[in-house]
Amino acid sequence: MADAEYKVMDPQARGPEAIERAFENQVAYCRDNGAPITASVNQALRELIETDRGGTVMLRVRKWAGPPLADALPLRLAGGLHALHLTGEEPALAPIYDGLGPNDATALVADAIERNEAFLLPWLDGPPQTNEAGRSWGYAAAMLWLADKGLPADFSLFEIGSSAGINLMMRRYRFDLGGVTVGPATSGMQLKPEWRGAPPPDAHFDIVGSKGCDLAPVDLTDPDQALRLKAYIWPEFTTRFMRMDAAIEAANRFPPEIARQRGRDFVADMLSGETQPGVTRALVHSVVWQYVPQEERERIEATIVEAGASATAEAPLAWISLEANRDTHRHELWVRYWPGGDAWVKLATAHPHGEWVEWVA
Repeated sequence: MADAEYKVMDPQARGPEAIERAFENQVAYCRDNGAPITASVNQALRELIETDRGGTVMLRVRKWAGPPLADALPLRLAGGLHALHLTGEEPALAPIYDGLGPNDATALVADAIERNEAFLLPWLDGPPQTNEAGRSWGYAAAMLWLADKGLPADFSLFEIGSSAGINLMMRRYRFDLGGVTVGPATSGMQLKPEWRGAPPPDAHFDIVGSKGCDLAPVDLTDPDQALRLKAYIWPEFTTRFMRMDAAIEAANRFPPEIARQRGRDFVADMLSGETQPGVTRALVHSVVWQYVPQEERERIEATIVEAGASATAEAPLAWISLEANRDTHRHELWVRYWPGGDAWVKLATAHPHGEWVEWVA
């Protein structure tokens, strides 16, 4: 695992070499982001590719027809294995998930896969759901920055790829961003990433509306769906599980509004409506762009830029992006706004799950 090397690859690459490289990259990515357990699971899967173990599940992996990187193939199967551990269905996996680093990890994973084919095969049918409250710091910091630029501090959020809508509920969260605080002090969701560099502007914002879309929305009020979302949390990050429990509690009180819709159609619908004076419309997304096909990304951008051309100072438009830089293994917060700020501006670099933030704006 220590010698796993990350190499940049075409996200749309297909075939046996691309499959092996996707798993190799996932091992390096997890290792470099403080997730040795998840790295070891993916290392075991990577080694199984070159064997005849793993039954129908691994056969499907070896013959994967789509682009394994864009499809997040390693994380699909890793999520299913983690779910087996969380439910207690596979106690033999405990030494791996307890961080004991067993020498026979590959055999343990192979045995678990072969015993649970019916359970694991559906996990390969769709991309992982990576909704994470810890990433909402990016939306909050960007809104502080935009308000400081003179945009109306009342925001209406339109989120692409909302998954369970955890970020859509951020009006109920408390943020401490380098000493700048915003949100209700009594919130059950307290977010305070380690802050590096200058703090964001000590401004104010309010969220007056929030809607999202997803091809397969997750209902946090359904225990089975909530478990699925938890399975995609890397087990090393116990704080994320506590945040997920807080998000589930919030969703049970007042669930977020999520449309089962493609991003391109959702953006077109949201931006075709009437604007509201004194409100900044903000298109937002986090760890979603890599899963959106290139043609759809281009259509979304064209729609946003067209809407931006008619935005006014009283009813501006902003685009907030918190996505992974696969070269650096870090996430980057970028913002565009109209009128007056059409060029992308980088605000921060951060840990993938918001453990730390380096403010560069």
